Amino acid sequence: MSSPDKSSDDDTPQLPADLRFLKLLVTTLTAVMILGLLAIVGLLVTRLGARAPLPALPETVELPDGAAPAAVTFARDWLVVVTEAGEILLYRPEGGAPVSRTSLP
Repeated sequence: MSSPDKSSDDDTPQLPADLRFLKLLVTTLTAVMILGLLAIVGLLVTRLGARAPLPALPETVELPDGAAPAAVTFARDWLVVVTEAGEILLYRPEGGAPVSRTSLP
């Protein structure tokens, strides 16, 4: 005959109600954490796998005579070119001649 505090399937005693509830909470938390981790990995794979679009380049950019570009930066409404001589040239997005020229100290 089996005792009342043992289950009929095996010889392990039945857990108290508060421990069964705690076991359910831990199992649920584990499942939620695994799903969250899978969602984060999925988002990283889909977002980082796509190539970022390149900014639109103007048809022509007129550099002053003898100027060699060292860096090009795309601002919101401007194209900025820094020359090897330390001069900053500011262009409209359409290109053409520089709108502003500033020398670096």
